[in-house]
Amino acid sequence: MTNPAERLVDLLDLEQIELNIFRGRSPQESLQRVFGGQVAGQALVAAGRTTDGERPVHSLHAYFLRPGIPGVPIVYQVERVRDGRSFTTRRVTAVQRGRTIFNLTASFHMPEEGGFEHQLPPAREVPGPESLPTVAQEVEKHLGTLPETLERMARRQPFDIRYVDRLRWTTEEIKDAEPRSAVWMRAVSPLGDDSLVHTCALTYASDMTLLDAVRIPVEPLWGPRGFDMASLDHAMWFHRPFRADEWFLYDQESPIAVGGRGLARGRIYDIEGRLLVSVVQEGLFRRLER
Repeated sequence: MTNPAERLVDLLDLEQIELNIFRGRSPQESLQRVFGGQVAGQALVAAGRTTDGERPVHSLHAYFLRPGIPGVPIVYQVERVRDGRSFTTRRVTAVQRGRTIFNLTASFHMPEEGGFEHQLPPAREVPGPESLPTVAQEVEKHLGTLPETLERMARRQPFDIRYVDRLRWTTEEIKDAEPRSAVWMRAVSPLGDDSLVHTCALTYASDMTLLDAVRIPVEPLWGPRGFDMASLDHAMWFHRPFRADEWFLYDQESPIAVGGRGLARGRIYDIEGRLLVSVVQEGLFRRLER
């Protein structure tokens, strides 16, 4: 299987080993820890597999407790907290080598008519995704060639990511930069028609660029890193149905960074400007020793 989007769908297809217990693969990657979006996406799959499938997830709240070990399977234990007339609640604990690495609570809601709707418009107008270069194209343009490591990463990336603002490479370029970032995203190929797969795929994607907004005033996003960062917690609210294999705009900002922690929030819109998902995350930042 060579298609990155197909690999993502396969990664989200958990093995059920008991009524409320699932096992997920953790690919052997050249990373210090398992990507947080993977754990969140797999945990949400486990939660969704214990519902009747008629109630879409409307919110999740999660804590990253320990770094996951690449290459070691992760077991997801689901607690059926509530099955009400309109809402279903599940609590998921992710365990690796006998230690809890992640907790998630997800709530599912039977769709209903609310009597009214409103939303604030997007904060700014941005160019469409097709007019923007891919990350690989921007890197290649700056460096003259695409490094082999980045080329391998680009081939394995399940999402096409296009930054609305050009990539910054030097400290001079980030002078007076506001803690904001925006990217267009979509899966690199169709993901099928299972709405839970699309929700979990977008949950995976939501952790990919959100903490960029915290770093932008401090250091260039590209080039040598001066800080290590890790997700501490993650919350999402799903407002409207969507497909993760269609373009969505992820508008991100960081209202504060203090005490070694940075808060980031994001709003995900479809190409017509309708708000689909709201996201909030806090990350830990530590200066790397040289």
